[in-house]
Amino acid sequence: MVNNSFTEGAILPKLLKFMLPVLMAMFLQAMYGAVDLLVVGQFGTDADVSAVSTGSQILQTLTNLIVSFSMGITVAVGQKIGQRRPDDAARVIGTGLVIFAVTGAAFTLISVAGAGGLAKLMQAPDEAFGLTKSYIRICGGGFLIITAYNLLGSIFRGLGDSKTPLVAVGIACVLNIAGDFFFVAVLGFGAAGAALATVLAQLVSVIISFFIIRKTKLPFKLHRSDLKPKKSCSRNIIRIGMPIALQDFLVGISFLVILAIVNQIGVTASAGVGVANKVCAFIMLVPAAFMQSMAAFVAQNYGAGHTDRAIRALKSGIAVSLVFGVLMFFTAFFRGDLLAGIFSSNPVTVAAAWDYLKAYAIDCLFTCFLFCFIGFYNGIEKTKFVMIQGIAGAFLVRIPVAFIMQHFGGGSLFRIGLATPCSTVLQIIMCFAAYAHYIRNKNKV
Repeated sequence: MVNNSFTEGAILPKLLKFMLPVLMAMFLQAMYGAVDLLVVGQFGTDADVSAVSTGSQILQTLTNLIVSFSMGITVAVGQKIGQRRPDDAARVIGTGLVIFAVTGAAFTLISVAGAGGLAKLMQAPDEAFGLTKSYIRICGGGFLIITAYNLLGSIFRGLGDSKTPLVAVGIACVLNIAGDFFFVAVLGFGAAGAALATVLAQLVSVIISFFIIRKTKLPFKLHRSDLKPKKSCSRNIIRIGMPIALQDFLVGISFLVILAIVNQIGVTASAGVGVANKVCAFIMLVPAAFMQSMAAFVAQNYGAGHTDRAIRALKSGIAVSLVFGVLMFFTAFFRGDLLAGIFSSNPVTVAAAWDYLKAYAIDCLFTCFLFCFIGFYNGIEKTKFVMIQGIAGAFLVRIPVAFIMQHFGGGSLFRIGLATPCSTVLQIIMCFAAYAHYIRNKNKV
């Protein structure tokens, strides 16, 4: 790990070498959630599928807050490593551990005590209401574990190590698959069984990860004195991470609004969108992996003053991501029924999922630009802009278009789903405008 520097050497090979473990970790993470729905879809009812779909979307929104906020640690640590200041990186990590312990405890309280209210807010269908509430409560009870699980990945990506998070996710994925079959297929616990498998798998993964960390040679020593909040470090983490977290939270809310709209159509539509969302987790893997990798890569180079190198990394990432975006468009748009059929044996649910997937297939052509730009802006600390463009896309386009299509789209899930690529177009325009402004200022300097 001590040689994981992004500030020298060929750009694309280093970026891809770092990105591939991130991609594999995200693939396993997507498998992690997909197996829940796959097993429940095969051994449960449409009500169980709807409960896992709605409940996991709520928990994912809260988890994304943790992941987004922890980007403050990834960027801050990456910059300290780029500046050759490893002891400062240790102090950032120690402060971050304290901040996220408090955050995880708060989210546990919200999700356990407010499970019923969250299910009601999401307009969970009557047949699935009780199951949705149980799923949220069980997963919420393990939120400290979920927080630790995601925080470890953010810290190591900031250090230039994407392999240790891959090991942690791999362990959790294997255990979750085993737990799903045991609790859902064997014991017949349905949605509640899927939640139990998730929490227990992440608990074991976190424990094993700590043992791995103790045997890993770090570029610094983490002392007990580092494990307390330091004002300058806290301010830096919050300054970088809070805008990203707020943006992701509000964007997540916009997707929850769309899901609530779909839930009003009926349990089949709800289950179909739940299946489609699991498929989307796979077809968006490459641009999402570039977004996380770009932030760490750019942060180190920005900290070292190599802004030209950071810009070349952005262009390389977009080029590679675009190739995969075109492939995913054709696959999801024309053969989305095969993808949805993996998660459900109900032909009506599969048809509903494919209808919704066609809109996301269009979005695949745009996210290769958007996600790389977001990673770049996070790495150079332009997180307030990231927040502004995300909120603009969600509240100026995504939610209004979804509401319009609800009333005038004839109940078509494809038309409701078009709200997502429409918002992405606005966000890309804003990103290109910000990029042109950044280049002009850089050239003046």
